Amino acid sequence: MTKQVEAALGRLGPAFPRGTAEKLATLIDELEKWNRKVNLTAIRDRNEMITSHLLDSLVVAPLIEGDTVLDVGTGPGFPGLPLAIVQPERRFTLLDSNLKKIMFVQHVAGLLGLENVSAHRARAEDYAPGHGFDTVIARALAALPQLVEMAGHHVGENGVFVAMKGRYPDEELDDFEKQNLPWTHTVTELDVPGLVQGSRHAVLLRPGSTT
Repeated sequence: MTKQVEAALGRLGPAFPRGTAEKLATLIDELEKWNRKVNLTAIRDRNEMITSHLLDSLVVAPLIEGDTVLDVGTGPGFPGLPLAIVQPERRFTLLDSNLKKIMFVQHVAGLLGLENVSAHRARAEDYAPGHGFDTVIARALAALPQLVEMAGHHVGENGVFVAMKGRYPDEELDDFEKQNLPWTHTVTELDVPGLVQGSRHAVLLRPGSTT
């Protein structure tokens, strides 16, 4: 499994910290093991897990800013866990309302010794850490206006909200602009190695004047 992950990482280009492939392989091993008893993900094939969970998470690594990151609706830890593995200098908070998924995240973080990860069972609307985050990220969680309503208040001053999407979100952006929300946005296309169908984009939202 480690060799498969190493090959996949090689397709992303940049160098990763020592031991990255081993840790990511363990993450997939644990996900598959838990998934036999607890429904954590609909994806069962290991190769598809590498593409749709690991690589799909890691392609946004260059978009992360600052020291503190909040992953809203992380599910079984994506994109937060892979990002925390490759960016040990940053502190990641992973948030989800599903207890079993948060238990999995806590298990993996402990198993891999990820001291830069904390996991909490909570809805984004109810979570109250007492501070904002440099980057808030969400993967295919909700439409853009709903995302900002749910978790926009967690974005700190000069922070960014990275909304991971599939195809270019024309309709969502239209709705977002019609609501005249006080956020600026840019869209970046993401290149996920091995992705057979569809496309991936990230919408970067920043508090400020409307677009």
